[in-house]
Amino acid sequence: MTAPTTPDRTEPTSFAFDEISKAAISVHVAKYPAGKQASAVLPLLDIAQRQMGRTTGSSWVPVVAMDEIAHVLDMPPVRVYEIATFYFMFNTKPIGRFHLQVCGTTPCWLRGSDEVRDSIKACTGIKHYGETSEDGLFTMSEVECLGGCVNAPILQVDDDYYEDMNAELTKELIEALRRGEKPKRGSMIGRQNSAPEGGPLTLTTIAGE
Repeated sequence: MTAPTTPDRTEPTSFAFDEISKAAISVHVAKYPAGKQASAVLPLLDIAQRQMGRTTGSSWVPVVAMDEIAHVLDMPPVRVYEIATFYFMFNTKPIGRFHLQVCGTTPCWLRGSDEVRDSIKACTGIKHYGETSEDGLFTMSEVECLGGCVNAPILQVDDDYYEDMNAELTKELIEALRRGEKPKRGSMIGRQNSAPEGGPLTLTTIAGE
């Protein structure tokens, strides 16, 4: 995998769905009866965001994309704006090539999410949540529970979960991403799924015996 290039973070003046997106749109719109196409607004926002990531390196939904969604679904643009700004999963401004999403909910916080956050700041130069690094590669956001509490703390990078993180593992992950590598997602300490550290135990096995 080659090293990533700096994303194009400029506001586009136009937007059109490409063939990959059109194929996905047809699947989602077909799920709803005639006159109810607006119900597909959430998947279309996701499709637009992924297309921006695929074509520009920055996964977000510009206003012109929201306008195109409104046109495709025959709904007022303001309704699309309202939905896009309500859900945290949609980025309404350009972000870096890699979206570093730090879970700050209680289980991750108790297990060291502050350490993960501080390591990101040290490695990227980002000072606060919501900022993008000067090289345009990384954006750091704080998110609510990611549902992987048993392997906390969790760092989500784009769609991938990196589990059992700490400061050093966070540094190694960021350095790998900067080199253009994509480390294997999941537990960073070799945990088997959600089993205890050191491996699963059976009902007849007692640790220490």
